[in-house]
Amino acid sequence: MTDDDHFELYDLRVEVVAPEGATIQCNAKPGDWFEVRGELLHFGQPFSMYSLAALLPLLPAKQRDTHPNDWMSTDAEVACPDPHCPTRFRITRLGKRSFRHGETTAVPLKP
Repeated sequence: MTDDDHFELYDLRVEVVAPEGATIQCNAKPGDWFEVRGELLHFGQPFSMYSLAALLPLLPAKQRDTHPNDWMSTDAEVACPDPHCPTRFRITRLGKRSFRHGETTAVPLKP
């Protein structure tokens, strides 16, 4: 254990992608997006809460470094939760952001 309590997370961009001419059920449009910066979500426009609910469990894992063979490293698109909607959500890792343990939690690091 070191005295350095820094760690890094990827910023993410989640973008709506759909086949040309597709009927989208979740009221999204291709190119709609939001970004994840640390723990904060930054929206470019309104976003379906059902789509967001399907994406939220994946985002913290996607923010972290993973083994190159792990599917979380290679798979970038998530299907819309509506089985009748052809929309997909592309998750792209952007640059890394540095954080300090002591600034993100009240739980101290063990010596």
